[in-house]
Amino acid sequence: MAAAVKTSGGFCNTQQQWLHSTRDLFLHGSTHSNAKECKSKKAKKPISLRVKATSTKVELDFNDPSWKQNFQEDWDNRFNLPRITDIYDLKPRPTTFSLKKQRTPTGDEDSTPMDMWNGYVNNDDRALMKVIKYSSPTSAGAECIDPDCSWVEQWVHRAGPRKDIYYEPNEVKAAIVTCGGLCPGLNDVIRQVVFTLETYGVKNIVGIPFGFRGFFEKGLKEMPLSRNLVENINLAGGSFLGVSRGGAKTSEIVDSIQARRIDMLFVLGGNGTHAGANAIHDECRKRKLKVSVVAVPKTIDNDIPLMDKTFGFDTAVEEAQRAINSAYIEARSAYHGIGLVKLMGRSSGFIAMHASLSSGQVDVCLIPEVSFALDGEYGVLQHLEQLIKNKGFCVVCVAEAAGQELLQNSGATDASGNTILSDIGVHMQQKIKTHFKGIGVHADIKYIDPTYMVRACRANASDAILCTVLGQNASMERLPGSVASLPASATLTMCTFRSRKSSRHRSV
Repeated sequence: MAAAVKTSGGFCNTQQQWLHSTRDLFLHGSTHSNAKECKSKKAKKPISLRVKATSTKVELDFNDPSWKQNFQEDWDNRFNLPRITDIYDLKPRPTTFSLKKQRTPTGDEDSTPMDMWNGYVNNDDRALMKVIKYSSPTSAGAECIDPDCSWVEQWVHRAGPRKDIYYEPNEVKAAIVTCGGLCPGLNDVIRQVVFTLETYGVKNIVGIPFGFRGFFEKGLKEMPLSRNLVENINLAGGSFLGVSRGGAKTSEIVDSIQARRIDMLFVLGGNGTHAGANAIHDECRKRKLKVSVVAVPKTIDNDIPLMDKTFGFDTAVEEAQRAINSAYIEARSAYHGIGLVKLMGRSSGFIAMHASLSSGQVDVCLIPEVSFALDGEYGVLQHLEQLIKNKGFCVVCVAEAAGQELLQNSGATDASGNTILSDIGVHMQQKIKTHFKGIGVHADIKYIDPTYMVRACRANASDAILCTVLGQNASMERLPGSVASLPASATLTMCTFRSRKSSRHRSV
């Protein structure tokens, strides 16, 4: 929830008490400032604290007894799923995804009537986003809406197959496109989307080559997809369809969708891609096209709020450990060896932190969520001196966005709109060399950047499972009529969120 916090009165509390967690700050856009210092810790003057939801212009006054109801109404409005029946007056038909004929009785004693077998999801099913009730904003990891940490229910739609559908599978044309950078698991998602669509009876499935570029670039043709064709693509990394960043204007893409008579579009991508998918959905609705758009969240960085985990992350951590282990061996084998590993992650330090923790071989882990100094008494370089003195070697892991405030930033962006980061790895390598040379101590620095190795490999077992479930649920949401949504694992339950431009911030 994008929110701006306004305070008045004598709210006697510390910033640590109010800013419950970095994740809550980024997720809700909350800020708190109190220009007047508390004159007494026992101040009892009532506060007037308001949160303004800028996306809906709804103002929440915590002194109003109905503020919870207002908050939940705003939440429900933002997470409500648009459906094809909002545009067209369509009649439901029985699903072609039959659970009954696939069920095998366990024995003669299994006499449950077929119509009693449960396996479908109701449109009114919800999953609870928050499962912990914090008693105070000072509790470790507390994520609160108001200063009293009141319990507020936050529900999202549950994903899964429905009993009724609104598309005729034999008449549907579905298209799949992968955008942005590579990520382990892309082929697993493509494969499962095709498998599930065919289970429903959809036969006309195509792949759009090289991202959104495939909609308008001359010489690029759509690729027919089938179970036989994609059967083994999960055994390789990369994207079977190819990827690219950026693309044409939304109107040109929708023109192509309309000309190709596409009914369902599955978009696999990250932050910029989701913004594009949402724009495509809006343009389709503007033209009253019967097109369903689903955005499958793809970011190796694991930095999308609300979700338990994004696919490719576990694989990236596993591969990053190999680079850390190499740096450890190099450092330990050298006289005053220093192993320096830079890991990807964009604006988050998830990969760097998890790889460091799981390897058990890292002495210093630097992430963008925690500021640091290189020089000075408490700087990183001084700490490396002590490590070399005490251990004889050390290993440093740095996330690519760490310490950007120490570098000159051009402010340039790539084709996806992401800020181009300055190279903290090379900068640290040079600073370490200069520092140890200046104090007359030999240091043998081994610098490793495994970026492309980490993201180009095939998905490991846990990511493959997540991708399979994501691909399946992405397909299951289309035929029942959801037109702009994304599947995700949240609170260990498969849920469906409304497709919007996602935030790239989540605290580690």
